[in-house]
Amino acid sequence: MVTLQRVLCLLLSLSLIASPIGSTQAAMIDNGQIIGEVQAELNRADVMQILEREHAQQHLKALGVSPEMVKERVSHMTDLEVAQLNQHLADLPAGGDVLGVILILFIVFIITDMLGATNIFPFVKPVN
Repeated sequence: MVTLQRVLCLLLSLSLIASPIGSTQAAMIDNGQIIGEVQAELNRADVMQILEREHAQQHLKALGVSPEMVKERVSHMTDLEVAQLNQHLADLPAGGDVLGVILILFIVFIITDMLGATNIFPFVKPVN
């Protein structure tokens, strides 16, 4: 029994000596790293918030993609990819091109004035 204990103690001692001891490192974290991490979390939260909208989920379902799968893929994206996606979404017009809509309405009113259906602009003479 004593020899078994000695062999067991010897094996345990060798395993402790042979096991790699990880090194630790302490360093200061600068503000840029903290801001980058917080910005990445905010970008990811913004994209997830857009995906939770009813209109977005209906559009995804119409394309045959489940919203859960899209959320899972967004969670696996890198911080840079999420930032680029968020920037692309921010660059899209919210309500479309307002100036284009106004221009189209102006042209429609001029055509209806020329046809005699309306009399909005005094400078447009009817074709009749």
